[in-house]
Amino acid sequence: MTETNQPLDIDIVVPCYNEQDTLAAHVRRLHTFCRTSLQHSWRITIADNASTDDTARIADDLAAMLPEVRAVHLPLKGRGRALKAVWGASEAHVLVYVDEDLSTDLAALEPLVAPLLSGHSDLAIGTRLAGSSRVVRGGKREFISRSYNLLLRTTMGVDFSDAQCGFKAVTREAAQHLLPLCEDDAWFFDTELLVLAEHAGLRVHEVPVDWVDDVNSSVHIASTATEDLKGMWRVSRGLATGRIPIASVYDAIGRRPFTPPHVGILGQVLRFGAIGVLSTVAFAVLYALFRPAIGAQTADFLALLLTAIGNTALNRRFTFGVRGRAGAGMHQVQGLVVFGIAWAITAGSLVVLHATTPGATHGTEIVVLTGANLVATLVRFVLFKAWVFRSRRRPELIRPGTTPAADASTAADTEPLPVEGRRAA
Repeated sequence: MTETNQPLDIDIVVPCYNEQDTLAAHVRRLHTFCRTSLQHSWRITIADNASTDDTARIADDLAAMLPEVRAVHLPLKGRGRALKAVWGASEAHVLVYVDEDLSTDLAALEPLVAPLLSGHSDLAIGTRLAGSSRVVRGGKREFISRSYNLLLRTTMGVDFSDAQCGFKAVTREAAQHLLPLCEDDAWFFDTELLVLAEHAGLRVHEVPVDWVDDVNSSVHIASTATEDLKGMWRVSRGLATGRIPIASVYDAIGRRPFTPPHVGILGQVLRFGAIGVLSTVAFAVLYALFRPAIGAQTADFLALLLTAIGNTALNRRFTFGVRGRAGAGMHQVQGLVVFGIAWAITAGSLVVLHATTPGATHGTEIVVLTGANLVATLVRFVLFKAWVFRSRRRPELIRPGTTPAADASTAADTEPLPVEGRRAA
């Protein structure tokens, strides 16, 4: 039980929205478990997210009847908003949240908080995707969950296995540094918190859990997936551009030594492909604009030149993670050499087209050149990977947002070493 004159060990937050039918039973169940099983001081905080039914009254009644339970009422919806508000104001050493439906077996609660209370880890998550986890849910949700987490690992250079399990904990110190950087107020908040934590060199502990799907879940899969993809793009861009000051978190509490998470070859291909699609569309538009005034070959050259410059800059930053101005000029020069090869491919396609179809229309030219540009894009990736932005193995460990002291090149030129303590499952 919680002593008023002692520091609080654990604050367990239960975000809820319109849960009048189940809130009382689930909070009582959680309360009973904590009283009989937890060896540390604790509190349950019901975070009512602007419910429109009787949830707020039920939360207040529970707080009045049950010791160690309090209710907080928020004027706006959003799980992330609720957690940021309650966690940010809590004095507890470890901040926890569990889904209101209690889908996760509470037996995992003590293993979740233990490494944080001991100082071993900074965050802890329940994972439904570990080999020893026992999960009951439909095939559709299972497929979506595994696909989403695979996409995170391949495109964002992270190592945690389950971003969205509603069973997480964070130390107050880590929360104080990370919460101001988390922009999402809804379902993507979990993912954003974890991605920033790993990129800041914090240790994420994983606990295999037993989990039973709530068939009455109000989560809308399609809209949530769309918002998650938007969030992934926003966070990736923020990390790549340095807009998110993650290095300051590492300087304050990051685990040392540490090498920033590395995006593997699949992640690079996906990022390069996305940029390639944008470049191809831009090329087609520019060619269509230039062709009537300056002719096919000149229009092809100019459109490809402009898109090549933009393509090199975008890939330098987003695909291969090169930051800062050091080496930028040489990279553009090398990029122009790659452009020359790509131009030869597209120009050759026009020569072949005009030789085989003398009366080809402008629309046909655009189709042929678009296809040739896709081939050229593939060639670009190979040359960028193997030549322009090739990795060089170095012994130095670096922190996020900096470059090795022994080299004026960029962080992307360093082949990352294993991240110490990234997962402690």
